[in-house]
Amino acid sequence: QVLSFVMPTQLQRVSQRVLHRLFHTRSCLFVVLHVALQAAVYGEYTWEVFGYCWELQFHLLLLLLPYLLLAGNAGCFLLCSRANPGIVTKSNHALLVKIYAYDGVLFQKGIVCPTCNMEKPARSKHCSFCGGCVHRSDHHCVWLNNCVGAFNAKFFLLYLFTLTAMAATIAVITAAFLIRVVLLSGMMRGSYIDDQGQERAVEILFLIQHLFLTFPRIVFMLGFVILLTLVLGAYCSFNLYLALTNQTANEWYKSRRYGCSHQLTLQPRDRQVAYKNIYSKGAWMNLKEVFNPPTALEGKKK
Repeated sequence: QVLSFVMPTQLQRVSQRVLHRLFHTRSCLFVVLHVALQAAVYGEYTWEVFGYCWELQFHLLLLLLPYLLLAGNAGCFLLCSRANPGIVTKSNHALLVKIYAYDGVLFQKGIVCPTCNMEKPARSKHCSFCGGCVHRSDHHCVWLNNCVGAFNAKFFLLYLFTLTAMAATIAVITAAFLIRVVLLSGMMRGSYIDDQGQERAVEILFLIQHLFLTFPRIVFMLGFVILLTLVLGAYCSFNLYLALTNQTANEWYKSRRYGCSHQLTLQPRDRQVAYKNIYSKGAWMNLKEVFNPPTALEGKKK
């Protein structure tokens, strides 16, 4: 809206179409970017880090670990992106609507999806990307080009875990290589002449600059995978928390509007609702439900 005052109308229309294409429709662009980033990191790791570490007699199993994690991650990626997340259809609607009870706060009985023209089962959400309601909907992941729902949430958790482990492993191996280089060179015991002609002992900043000039691609990759490890680690931890508490990202976000309470209450005057997660059955059972989604028969027994 701010840029609309300075951008030409034609450019605004083009920008809106591009943004809509990227973030509001199913597209393989982020999948291609995802694969390209992995290829760049593994290309640099294979081309330089692996060879240098092999010469420095690093253990072969440690050097091969990133490739093993890559194979596992690729498998989880394919399973998660290709699997049906739980699209609600006319044929399975009667079964899915029986699995979870309506909590009366986040999910109300009798709400009809205007697009699908069907009553929305509890814990479902309509996805404009996929064009349908998704059972136990978490979110639509542009990196997978698919929704994360009841039937592929387990693959998504494993995908996140292996992706985080990949970045962390490459970061550790690369950092270990650079530290080994520094120790073998004896650089820490040396000195250098600064811009004023004064002799100074080697400091961390000088050491980083020297390593960057000597191994620019390796140091750049190390910085990238460290940042990636921190971001993915935080996101992976958040998703593990959601799994252990039997929440989805959609439910967690919506529940922030309400206070937490041990019981559902509705006050007529101000319409304030106290929300309680009725789907949580303990950490172990919650995690088990992610990896073994309940059927309609199990849902009736609850």
